[in-house]
This record gives sequence, structure tokens and C-alpha cells, in this order.
Amino acid sequence: MPECPGVRVHLVDGTYELFRAHFGAPPAAAPDGRAAGATLGLMRTLLALLADPGVTHVACAFDHVIESFRNELFPGYKTSDGVPPELLVQFPLAERMAAALGVVVWPMVEFEADDALAAAAARFSETDGVEQVVICSPDKDLAQCVRGTKVVMLDRRRRLLMDEEGVKAKFGVPPRSMPDWLALVGDSADGYPGLPRWGEKSAAALLAHYGHLEDIPAQEREWAVAVRGAAALGQSLRERREDAYLYRTLARLRTDVPLEEGLEDLRWRGARRLALEGICQDLGEQEAAARMPLFREDRR
Repeated sequence: MPECPGVRVHLVDGTYELFRAHFGAPPAAAPDGRAAGATLGLMRTLLALLADPGVTHVACAFDHVIESFRNELFPGYKTSDGVPPELLVQFPLAERMAAALGVVVWPMVEFEADDALAAAAARFSETDGVEQVVICSPDKDLAQCVRGTKVVMLDRRRRLLMDEEGVKAKFGVPPRSMPDWLALVGDSADGYPGLPRWGEKSAAALLAHYGHLEDIPAQEREWAVAVRGAAALGQSLRERREDAYLYRTLARLRTDVPLEEGLEDLRWRGARRLALEGICQDLGEQEAAARMPLFREDRR
């Protein structure tokens, strides 16, 4: 008798999906006039995900507030400044909508949504019966979570699946070196600059050989790989190594986020009828509840 296939856990980057829905579709308003376009877009993408018969266990993480513990470590780290107000006010609405669809929701306050996804990926990849963890996001920060073909990233918009070999091919380093790579290169979206003169190719060349920042010799003449502009790069690293360590701390995702749910809690059993009907009424969405093929009792 053939073995039964294992569980595939899908972890959705709700913050990314909400931003993508906001900037990728025309604005829309709920009947009471409040902005709702991003939430409606997220609802459509979650409905498409849940319609896939291979999607059985799902959770969705959000940045309930944009700021996190990282803002205490580095004043320049990303904040809610610059986020369109009509998008920012939709986060609680989006979390409510995802929960109404019957999806486990992790609204992050002290930590970030990426930390929740990283913690869940680490935990469930080691859980008996799990065949694969699929992180539904193209965010390069999450590439550090990829492990072989057991933990992979899925860019749902482009329909691209990236495993560990894919991370190496795209960034030039294995997943374990991604925080170091980001520390050298910087991440404008997260608000830290990286080190002067370092670029993606130079960072990849050194880290592909040494793995981590502390293993890169201080003197460029001792480097075992040839890199263009080595003298300037070496000087930059000598002068700013402590900054690089700080940026790596910012880039490194936390896997100790206290998530209460176990594997069975993530099993999708259908939407919560009353909650879904309520959010659909508030959003002015007439079709979602009617299209939902499965409901469970709404006990909340």
C-alpha cells in the first residue's frame, strides 16, 4: 500500500499581501465610507488559496503594529511613517476578515509578522507528519528560513517556488548566510543601510566562502576569494564591523515567538459563517459568503 502523503503547511505573509492588494488594485470603500480595497483584495487571494485542495493547514501573520523590538535597537528601523493612512487603518479589518475565513491569525506587536512565520516554519518543519512548509511570500528576509525542500518560499503572484538551491541561485549564498548578506547589502524597506561600498555581488562572493561576518578575515589580503575593490571593501568592513553585526541582528528573524497553535489548530475546517457574513456586510462584499463551499460552527 502506498504511503499517505504528509501535510503541507502554508504560512501566509498577511502584511505583504495587504500591501500588494493596496498598491495593485483600484481603491475601494466600504458602505460606511472607510477604506476597504486592500482588505477585499486580501480576501480574494485567501479565497483562491483555500480553494486549492492541496491547502489543508494555514496560518496568516500580520504586523498588527509596524514598529517592533527592532526599533529599540536601531532608531532608523522602519516605522509606520510613510504608510498610507487608508492602508494602515485596514490592518485590524484584514485580521478580522482572515479569522472569519477560518484561518489562524497571528497579529504581531512586539515581534514582526516575519518573525512569526520564521518561528512557525522552524517548529512545523520538525513536526511529525509534516511533509513541507510553504512560506507564501517573496520577501527576501524570509529566505533565511528555507531548508532544503522541506521549508520553501512561494511567490504566489509569479507562481515561483524557491527551495534552498533556489536561494543560492538567486542571492549567491545559502539561507543560513542571508542575515549576514543583508547586513552588508542593507535593506531599504526595513530602514538599515548596510555597509558603504558593499554590493550584492561582493557580499555573495565573500559569504559564499566564509558563511558569516565574523569569519571574514579583517585584512583583505587574507581573503581566499578575489573581489573587485577589495581594498575599499576591507576598509569599510574594518571600520563598520560593529554596525554590520547590528544590521545582522535586525535582519535575523526570531524563532522564539510564542505561538500557541499546534499542527491540528492550523487545519482549515471552513469559514466561520456568522463572522464571515458580518465582515462581508461591513465590507459591502456580496459574493464571498455565497461562494464559500464549507462552513463550520461560529463559536465566537
